[in-house]
Amino acid sequence: MSYVVNGKAFSEVPRPGQCLRTFLREIGWFGVKKGCDAGDCGACTVWLDDEPVHSCLIPAFRADGRRVTTIEGLANNGELHSMQRAFMNAAGFQCGFCTAGMIMTAASLNEEDRKDLPRVLKGNLCRCTGYHAIEDAIHGVKSIGEDLPGKACGADLLAPAAEAIVTGKARYTLDTKVEGLLHLKLLRSPHAHARILAIRKDAALAVPGVRAVYTWEDVPRRLYTSATHDDYHADPNDMYMLDNVARFVGQRVAAVVADSEGAAEEGCRQLEVDYQVLPAVFDPEEAMRDGAPVVQDKSAESRIRRPQKNILLEVHGDVGDAEKGFAEADVIHEGTYTTHRVQHAHLETHCSITWLDDKHRLHVRTSSQTPHITKQKLCYLFDLYPDSVRVFCERVGGGFGGKQEVLTEDICAFATLKTGQPVKLEFTREEQFIASTTRHPMSVTMKIGARRDGTLTAFQMRVVSNTGAYGNHGGETLYAACGEAVAVYRCPNKKVDGYTVYTNMVPAGAIRGYGMTQTIFAVECAMDELARNLKIEPFEFRRINMVKPDDQMIAESAAATDTEFGSYGLDQCLDLVQKAMVRGNGVKRPEGADWLEGKGMAISMHGAVPPTEHRSEARLGLGDDGNYHLAIGTAEFGNGTTTVHQQIVASVLGSTASRVRVIQSDTDSTGYDTGAFASAGTVVAGNAVRLAAEALRERILDFSSKNYGVTRDSCRLDHDAVTHNNTRVPLADFFAVARKAGRQLEVVRKAYGTPRSVTFQVQGFRIAVNRITGEIAILQSVHGADGGVIINPMQCRAQVEGALAQGIGWTLFEKMVFNDAGRMINPTFRNYRIPAFADVLQRTEVYFADTHDAFGPLGAKSMSEAPIYPIAPALANALTDATGIRFFDSSLTPDRIFQRIFESSQPAKS
Repeated sequence: MSYVVNGKAFSEVPRPGQCLRTFLREIGWFGVKKGCDAGDCGACTVWLDDEPVHSCLIPAFRADGRRVTTIEGLANNGELHSMQRAFMNAAGFQCGFCTAGMIMTAASLNEEDRKDLPRVLKGNLCRCTGYHAIEDAIHGVKSIGEDLPGKACGADLLAPAAEAIVTGKARYTLDTKVEGLLHLKLLRSPHAHARILAIRKDAALAVPGVRAVYTWEDVPRRLYTSATHDDYHADPNDMYMLDNVARFVGQRVAAVVADSEGAAEEGCRQLEVDYQVLPAVFDPEEAMRDGAPVVQDKSAESRIRRPQKNILLEVHGDVGDAEKGFAEADVIHEGTYTTHRVQHAHLETHCSITWLDDKHRLHVRTSSQTPHITKQKLCYLFDLYPDSVRVFCERVGGGFGGKQEVLTEDICAFATLKTGQPVKLEFTREEQFIASTTRHPMSVTMKIGARRDGTLTAFQMRVVSNTGAYGNHGGETLYAACGEAVAVYRCPNKKVDGYTVYTNMVPAGAIRGYGMTQTIFAVECAMDELARNLKIEPFEFRRINMVKPDDQMIAESAAATDTEFGSYGLDQCLDLVQKAMVRGNGVKRPEGADWLEGKGMAISMHGAVPPTEHRSEARLGLGDDGNYHLAIGTAEFGNGTTTVHQQIVASVLGSTASRVRVIQSDTDSTGYDTGAFASAGTVVAGNAVRLAAEALRERILDFSSKNYGVTRDSCRLDHDAVTHNNTRVPLADFFAVARKAGRQLEVVRKAYGTPRSVTFQVQGFRIAVNRITGEIAILQSVHGADGGVIINPMQCRAQVEGALAQGIGWTLFEKMVFNDAGRMINPTFRNYRIPAFADVLQRTEVYFADTHDAFGPLGAKSMSEAPIYPIAPALANALTDATGIRFFDSSLTPDRIFQRIFESSQPAKS
């Protein structure tokens, strides 16, 4: 056999049954990615004799004697392929994990193909971008701007990793070759609730290549939580690394370590486990009733509020007198709204590689949003000194909150500490669905009253959140759910009750929207119903009742908090969206009498940064190369913080972003950073960067004045030099002068997530719905966002587009479906369908409010998370406008829509 890859011949022979994807990676072509191993996502796309194929579906031996081209071979003699250049010009990526496969498909298209992108891109999925930047790239649209000195803020600048991403040189967690690497696989529980009576290892240990088997009896018996927050008290310590009780289908039961993945998998199959199946409970209302099975029978040290009632946490609060307010109301709306379980579906699954160096220090290379807190958790679990552990990230392939957990690092590290060898654990796509985390399903009962003029008189909300078998993020998401969704409306009488409840389901966790998408869906649908009953236009109803800059933001309590109006743009967002919706876009509904048309809108308010502690340290200095060097702990996973941090430094120092070199997300090389979550990358880490840049500027100018004996006012910092009077000293020379004088041109500054400003979003949809098929077609989508000063408009618009696509997916397509035994029945991309290119054809008109925040760096506010909040209720409100039927569940799939329309058409039963 002979294999020619990117013009080079290889003598390696694939193993029997090996697919082309794994073979290519084993011989060093790491640009070929794994997103599904089922031919569903396209991240592994390569060319076979110039034809694009999913390499995970191709047996490697079929490449014998044929030309294989990967993303690394697309460039010619160092010159980028035109499609690689196009993806850079349009910034056609975010996390970049899907980009190599997307480019390989796009580069194979002819002119006719480019006229039918929904068809030709159906095999390539992107979770981050919303596809419109990809469409721009394929059609040659250039979106990036110039990197001009001192003008970085407000510029459409490209991510520094862009060329590495489009050429396949960007390294993600598993894109490395490690000598002596062992592979870890996990046996998972087939039962929703069971006690493990015995695990017999002999047959597993007899499998050739199996090195070790670990059960609950082998690991440290130390309670912890997989969630990562700066204040660990925010989450309950309710889990063990391996336990003798399984509480959901998919929970870890045992770990097998072997020389190969195949051997580890076979070892799992050979384990013999005796289970005592226990009663299980899946519905949170049932779980709170007397006599229900107890999911977490833990002591007070676990910080579970009422374990015998399966209640992790409860929130109760009231302002004014709700009953009095309802008595004063002319119109009252009551209804219970439900939201379903969905998944992050980032294309890079959870994965880690761990090893020990020659000093016995533990190194953890992982796909995480929180490397510093992950390090703390590992030190706690294994009684390790902080200086004996290093946790770091290469580029992270998407997160959306899902990687604010420790799901692979702990067991991988344990295996390395036991064996002394490097160990790798990579989740399959099925494991990502059944054994990581999800959004919290919630039931939200609303009762709201208003006078005939539209003024709210009473607001009452009861929230029941299903945290699943473990409480990671269960408490914090409940607090978030009961916060800004309530506080965005003025009302003298408010009453809120909330419960986070354990069940025997897969654990919920952090996800884009963090508890607020669920209650905002309920609140905004209920407000629309009230406006409809009062015959008040929806935009006007919000204007009557929305919080104003001089108001106190009141949710379940009137107590003072650190959440403040750093700026206010909700009124602008409403105006921008309403005008665009009135203006229209000329897109007509499909022909035929079965198509109904409707409009809907929704608003949201988001307090950036969690109310628990969030902090970041930035280290910034001038280097001997004349460039600025920034070390910051925040991870980059497509959220764009690296580019924003460069732009902040460049703006303050009057330089270009390209002169700012960034080291990030490495606990050995960066100061402490709580993590890239809760939209804190811009407003917390960004403020640390701003403070460091301001301090470095002053240090440089002070040294210039003293060293050259000139006045401080005569010194100026240019983009590549320091000038005084008529003398110009290039930055590299200035560094040398400072070093000779013993002056260090490096500073460290810290920032904290307080006070917390708020962002605002308004979403409008015009849709058509087919009353026979239940299909929804989006005719117009308009989004108004108040993000303060927009540091990078292109990047921020892309975040909005990505959030729109994800929100549309959660509402119209995606749903985790479980059988009566608590087992997920659609754990593949083929059956859990995230949006493809064809599903988000209608571009969203994105408008930014003109505001300047008092607390954010350069006047900016956070934006990555917030755009998703109003998507589902705006779609539901448009659907109600079209059909006259209120849909109380956030899953608006065709079958559900058809069923409700059909039921409403039937004669009422006497």
